[in-house]
Amino acid sequence: MTLDQPTRGRQGAIAVELGAVIVAVTLEGPQVLVLHPDPRRPAALPSGPLEPHHRTLEAGLRTWVTEKTSFDLGYVEQLYTFGDANRHASARAQPGRALSIGYLALVHQREIRQLDASSWRGWYDFFPWEDWRDGAPGVLEPVRDSIAGWIAETPSEERKSREERAQLAFGDPNGHWNGELTLERYELLYEIGLVPEAHRDGAACWAPREAAIMDADSLQADHRRILATAISRLRGKIKYRPVVFDLMPERFTFLELQRAVEALAGVELHKANFRRLVEHQGLVEDTGEKSSAAGGRPASLFRFRREVLVERPAIGVGLPPVRRGT
Repeated sequence: MTLDQPTRGRQGAIAVELGAVIVAVTLEGPQVLVLHPDPRRPAALPSGPLEPHHRTLEAGLRTWVTEKTSFDLGYVEQLYTFGDANRHASARAQPGRALSIGYLALVHQREIRQLDASSWRGWYDFFPWEDWRDGAPGVLEPVRDSIAGWIAETPSEERKSREERAQLAFGDPNGHWNGELTLERYELLYEIGLVPEAHRDGAACWAPREAAIMDADSLQADHRRILATAISRLRGKIKYRPVVFDLMPERFTFLELQRAVEALAGVELHKANFRRLVEHQGLVEDTGEKSSAAGGRPASLFRFRREVLVERPAIGVGLPPVRRGT
């Protein structure tokens, strides 16, 4: 095989798709940009094929995003390569294989704008069980009931393994919830059949189609899995890298910073503890200016201290103890 020949196997050529999870944070919470190429189908993440003229994978991604959304992306990082054989349900009968390389991209709130055939959607529209800012989400109770049924019906020799997996992903009503396990929770729900795309993809599911969580929106192909991967990555990264400031305006109040971190992490933080942690890390500096927001006392405006990037190798806002609802 020469380098200018497409990679082929017994099933035909391999196509590579480049897709982006573009995230912004607004007063409504974390938003993700989705496209609506066909009103009869679920929305999709911005994506396009890798083509020979693309100098690098990232260059190809940026080209497609600009072409389809008019965005010139700033912060971008590669997430993962997704290559399940049934990732495109409509292509299962076609020869070849489709791989998708997912990327995470962050944009400032000021860059949000409405575009034709696209919209900004709250990422909790797709994952309502991930938002604990007002206590345990209501959708969790029926989800846990279904998981309990899935465990109970398994042969006894496999039951412990399923119990441990469910406990790790979803905890229990009084247990610890690990916000970084968004992908693991989605994969478990997919395997059981509690998300509609599992049935659409023809997966062997324990739960019937009518048991799928219908108060959560789906996405085309495996784009909801890619979004879950991005949420897990970003939730972990805000603890040790200052990526949250790529989502903030140049000047912000402490409360705005706290609300952004809470929105991403899906938890409510203790105000005094959060402020103390950020100040101890030396992440922000007072601009000497005050906010002009109407109502209440004007709050001090801060900016990100970019010098911290060279002062310490691992820096992030961290997460102080959270306020956990029941």
